[in-house]
Amino acid sequence: MSDEFMLDTDDLERRMDGAMAALRTEFASLRTGRASASMLEPIMVDAYGATTPINQVGTVNVPESRMVTVNVWDKSLVSKVEKAIRESGLGINPQLNGTIIMLPIPELNEERRRELTKVAGQYAESARVAIRNVRRDGMDQIKKAKSDGTVSEDDQKFWETEVQELTDNHVAAVDAALETKQAEIMQV
Repeated sequence: MSDEFMLDTDDLERRMDGAMAALRTEFASLRTGRASASMLEPIMVDAYGATTPINQVGTVNVPESRMVTVNVWDKSLVSKVEKAIRESGLGINPQLNGTIIMLPIPELNEERRRELTKVAGQYAESARVAIRNVRRDGMDQIKKAKSDGTVSEDDQKFWETEVQELTDNHVAAVDAALETKQAEIMQV
């Protein structure tokens, strides 16, 4: 192999891992009929003149499998937190108990489960596209090096194979994560 050209596969892998991490975060926000503190992570509350993540205005707990509670630290923010949860689109009806907001997680019906599996599929496709974009960047670097004359044809093939293997491994991980999430959603 030529000493002049060295593709930064660690950078490509780091960027592909970033797409996987984003996918896991999106999957965590999908409601599967079981309570999870992470389902509230995307919710932002208008607190003290700024939008603040819900976990920075109160403690999020899961006391039982079908209940999430938010213990709001500042009593004046309780109504704002409740409003943010109602408007989040989670389909959960908050119940107030002093500074504690209780969120009973209703049982999902079959139609809603199917909708959620489609949403999970869309999230997975977005992750695959992000991974393919990283692959394209890597391939472009290789082609540029080839046109500059800093890499031989054999080395070009080697690096293209490396990038493709990295891509295939990450796409397979996305597919496995999607399959697991869909099974979790459809589980009654």
